[in-house]
Amino acid sequence: MPSRSLGPNPWGQLVQSLVAFLKGLGAARLMAMVAVTTALIGFFAFVIMRVTTPQMTTLFTDLSFEDSSSIIKDLERQAIPFELRNEGAVIMVPKDKVTRLRMKLAEANLPKGGGVGYEIFDKSDALGTTSFVQNINHLRALEGELARTIRAIDRIQAARVHLVLPERPLFAREAPEPSASIVVRVRGSLEPQQIRAIRHVVASAVNGLKPQRVSIVDEAGRLLADGATKDPDIAVGDERRTAFEKRMRNEVEAIVSSVVGQGRARVQLTADFDYNKVTQTSDKFDPEGRVLRSTQTREESSASAGDGGQVTVNNELPGNQANSSTTARDQSKKSEETNNYEISRTTKTEVTEAGRVNRISVAVLVDGAYTKNEKGEMVYQDRSKEQLDRIATLVRSAIGFDQKRGDQVEVVNLRFAEAPTVPPVVEPTGLLGLLQFTKDDVMYVIELGVMMLLGLVVLFLVIRPLVKRILAAEVIPALAEPAPALIEGNGPNGELGPNQALIAGTSGTAQLIDVAQVQGQVHAQAVHRVGELAERNPNETASIVRQWLSEPAES
Repeated sequence: MPSRSLGPNPWGQLVQSLVAFLKGLGAARLMAMVAVTTALIGFFAFVIMRVTTPQMTTLFTDLSFEDSSSIIKDLERQAIPFELRNEGAVIMVPKDKVTRLRMKLAEANLPKGGGVGYEIFDKSDALGTTSFVQNINHLRALEGELARTIRAIDRIQAARVHLVLPERPLFAREAPEPSASIVVRVRGSLEPQQIRAIRHVVASAVNGLKPQRVSIVDEAGRLLADGATKDPDIAVGDERRTAFEKRMRNEVEAIVSSVVGQGRARVQLTADFDYNKVTQTSDKFDPEGRVLRSTQTREESSASAGDGGQVTVNNELPGNQANSSTTARDQSKKSEETNNYEISRTTKTEVTEAGRVNRISVAVLVDGAYTKNEKGEMVYQDRSKEQLDRIATLVRSAIGFDQKRGDQVEVVNLRFAEAPTVPPVVEPTGLLGLLQFTKDDVMYVIELGVMMLLGLVVLFLVIRPLVKRILAAEVIPALAEPAPALIEGNGPNGELGPNQALIAGTSGTAQLIDVAQVQGQVHAQAVHRVGELAERNPNETASIVRQWLSEPAES
């Protein structure tokens, strides 16, 4: 039985064809293809990484180095991506994990807020510790806890507390008073009530410390509260006056702005306070309200003899017998009664504390009205006297106007230097309002759209022309000989098998297409060269054309 050969491997022929194609491109085109492919892969890798990168949001801000280090260790242990900003004071994490991370870190008591608190006693060995070290640790813990509490107040970024707790000397009757000093770093400025709150919080946490013995200084060295003052009533009075003026000014400005428009009113308010403390005691007696307290009655009786009361020598001699026949000639009787009454009495003591309002003065400046004329221009118009009187009435009601104490209210209409412009508040409507997209979500969608648009522009305007130019076939001047047979038959008489016939048919068609392309390119080059010769030698070209026209046509 004759053996049948399988012939060459089709896959090997494809590999050989690919190698021949790459060799035909040349080194320059091959390097260009590699560069374009690398750039394309890098660009789309960047786009995919940028799109798939999770959206980062703030986990914590204003962190100390100790807290930032502890939080980073915990995030690395959980394999959670993070970013550090502002020299480690701000930590960014994926937005979808921020809530769970905050609860997880709060369970681990992070962030601690910097400093040392009562956790200093968690890992300490008290067996060999002296009382001096224990007292120092207690002082450090107390200062750290107070600093954390102060940092929880709004506008305070950082705080440092120093406590002075002197010990009572031996054989001393009075112990020295403790004191405290606080240094804070704030955003903006603190309100007077916030400063007073800090002093009272620290004084309440330390035994024997008075609020007047607490000093507060900001990061710029400005003294916010003096702990060495002996009379705190003066400072408290100024704070009360400032707070009262601010509250009343805000109320007046709010009610006037609601009438004339936001930003079109200026209000100045001054209050005169009386800081004298007055104590009055008065007694009041009611004559009609008397009550019998006690009654005393006294009666007396007396009688006189009938001798007429003569005085003689015989009557005064001893042994002289008196006349027994004398009889009483006069008798008297006396009665006396004394009544004691209690009169009702009322004692009244009045204490008037410091900080009474003696007088309030208010000055209100309002802008006029602006209307559009026929040309669409804004025209200023003064407000009527009736409207100003109504505004003044509102102001008097707002401040509790009292004419007896001399309160004054002035409302004046003047044109402002610049007409205030209030930007309109645009509420989200339509699909944006329905889905409740946040600003971050909108920016993320816009970023994705820009990245996709940029990818399409690079693909169609840069990469596609480069690929076409690289894959364009080289110009072949002429075909010297027909293409050799690439496939030989393996049949009994050299005929092609089914698979070989298919490959041969495909190769033949491809060769015909290539030959047509080459012929067309050669023809185009020939026409181009003839045109160049005609442009260079116009006279010779014209004579040749005349000669062609004069020749008889061949039958």
